[in-house]
Amino acid sequence: MRVLLTGGAGYIGSHTLLKLLQDGIDVLALDNFSNSSPEVLRRVQKLTNSSFATHVGDYRAPDVLDEVFEKFRPDAVIHFAGLKAVGESNEKPLTYYAQNVSGSINLLDCMQRHGCQNIVFSSSATVYGEAQYLPYDEDHPLNPTNPYGRTKYFIEEIIRDWIASRPHASAVLLRYFNPVGADESGNIGEDPRAIPNNLLPYISQVAVGRLKELSIFGNNYETRDGTGERDYIHIDDLAAAHLAAVKYAHENHGCEAINVGTGTGITVLEMVKAFEEASGREIPFKIAERRQGDVARSFAEVSKAQRLLDWTAKRDLTDICRTAWNWQSKNPSGFEH
Repeated sequence: MRVLLTGGAGYIGSHTLLKLLQDGIDVLALDNFSNSSPEVLRRVQKLTNSSFATHVGDYRAPDVLDEVFEKFRPDAVIHFAGLKAVGESNEKPLTYYAQNVSGSINLLDCMQRHGCQNIVFSSSATVYGEAQYLPYDEDHPLNPTNPYGRTKYFIEEIIRDWIASRPHASAVLLRYFNPVGADESGNIGEDPRAIPNNLLPYISQVAVGRLKELSIFGNNYETRDGTGERDYIHIDDLAAAHLAAVKYAHENHGCEAINVGTGTGITVLEMVKAFEEASGREIPFKIAERRQGDVARSFAEVSKAQRLLDWTAKRDLTDICRTAWNWQSKNPSGFEH
């Protein structure tokens, strides 16, 4: 199987690239490096001792995609490319719609022109919005509360319509909960270009001395300690889910939305404590205002992933913090050091 990864040098893309190469799959990584580094691809190549195709370009450009599809002729696409910060999406909604939604339409159009029938889409649990019940299962009503989540929802619907028009096509919509951690080697991990928008890289940068303190957005939620509760999934488990999903898409028709999480929630304060234990560093923090669009609790019902993909998460909170600290302590400035 030949698989195109859009956004293949990003955090999730690079770990999935590693997993696919270890499984012997032929891969091309497409990235414009707007929020990633070419260094990650060099490190993946070294970790796997294998070569793979790369292409520098923006997936929103039809000529870029046509060149990739003509040369590589993928059997399937795993679509990671896109902007992903909830807070930023509230400030720049049009940028998010242009990048995420318009770009995805361009990708599907190119797949159609070149006869590529299978796609795994990097979606998000943000499509669910405020919980009407927990855990979220795939039948939970979809009501995203921020522009980022709405872009994921719109893309899911576009893919569903595209699949409905193509009886031999297949799509898996992977609804991630909160990807965290790093590869065991410590050579690749999450490396945000600016101040991190996600909890664990922010904690990591506080621990390594790059940031002064953590801001905890709200301590008056209806959770066991007042801080937001989330389902955090180790990046290695998430990468394994993509490997299983692309194989499933290759062998089946139709469209399936599948949660990717652990089924348990961890609060912000619990994550801080676990990271302090893993790193041996104190994490100073302050309480800040709640962020617009944040929900109190979010964790997954994961039985569908086990049933369809034969996949379950294997890593726990200790693994998450240990591997995240291993990556950050080895690479205090990320890939650009």
